[in-house]
Amino acid sequence: MASPRITLTVPGPDGEREVGLSSPDRVLWPEAGITKRELAEYFVAVAEPFLAANGGRPVSLERFPDGIEGESFFSKNPPKGAPDYVQAVTVTYNSGRRHPQLVLTEIASAVWAAQMNTIVFHPWASLADDTDHPVELRIDLDPQPGTGFAEAVAAAHGLREVLREAGLEPWIKTSGNRGLHVFCPIEPAHEFLDVRHAVIAAARELERRMPDRVTTNWWKEERGERIFVDFNQANRDRTMAGAYSPRALPTATVSTPLTWDELDGVDPHDFTVRTVPQRLADVGDPWRGMLDRRGRIDVLLQWWERDLAGGLGELPFPPEFPKMPGEPPRVQPSRARKPDTA
Repeated sequence: MASPRITLTVPGPDGEREVGLSSPDRVLWPEAGITKRELAEYFVAVAEPFLAANGGRPVSLERFPDGIEGESFFSKNPPKGAPDYVQAVTVTYNSGRRHPQLVLTEIASAVWAAQMNTIVFHPWASLADDTDHPVELRIDLDPQPGTGFAEAVAAAHGLREVLREAGLEPWIKTSGNRGLHVFCPIEPAHEFLDVRHAVIAAARELERRMPDRVTTNWWKEERGERIFVDFNQANRDRTMAGAYSPRALPTATVSTPLTWDELDGVDPHDFTVRTVPQRLADVGDPWRGMLDRRGRIDVLLQWWERDLAGGLGELPFPPEFPKMPGEPPRVQPSRARKPDTA
């Protein structure tokens, strides 16, 4: 029998709100035994840093009606019946289509999302008042088979050096799984394609310095046992799990901001829905004030132009994107038609 509906009192900018929670004892993470109520209470506990990282921008909700072991789907626009404090902004997708996208402006919105069985929050790199110009340059360091978190840490340190040489200050968080996410706050002076090219320029420079450890190869068959620098996460409408967002993994890990000083000694599995609130109480938010110090991507764009002049062209886009100018063929190398040499 489903547990009875309860009401949570949630603080907010306009006073307390009463947010209903049906089936609060439904277990979302069976291995950890974490319920919907515990998830909702987690969002209240991490409200300030969670909103700083994910609020005020378009966000997609990854929902799991039957818990993490069931099927999931994404919600982008507010569903019918959403409360009036759940806001939206119209965005343009890579296809040119325009559509309303959810925006979180207070933590009651996240609690409402938990009521809708949302586990993972995927924020855009741009803010709701200017969705076309990112305020963050984002790089996903993705371990490939044969590599893991330790290899991602080594790549992250190398990437930090590259980005600092380009005049940017990088911030880091766990992905909630085996990888790492590196963010640089930037002035909203460039659209998504320019920021993608800046990411590619940084990734190529890192690859030159660590050729045996990192790769920019889009096709998995070419990556080998290296960390993949996922440049395509910088595209419009491509997102990764936000800071302080839970992940749909057995132990309820959380994508957690770190300081660079602690990076070498952490185990990403230690950061969970149950442990992160105490971590914040003990050490605070390592990303506090991140967007107050925005840099520019001019140097990276100069590197992009330098590489173009040197014969390095555009890289593949995700398969759902329209064919882009200068893009190489979207076919994995082992299936590409070989030239007739007869």
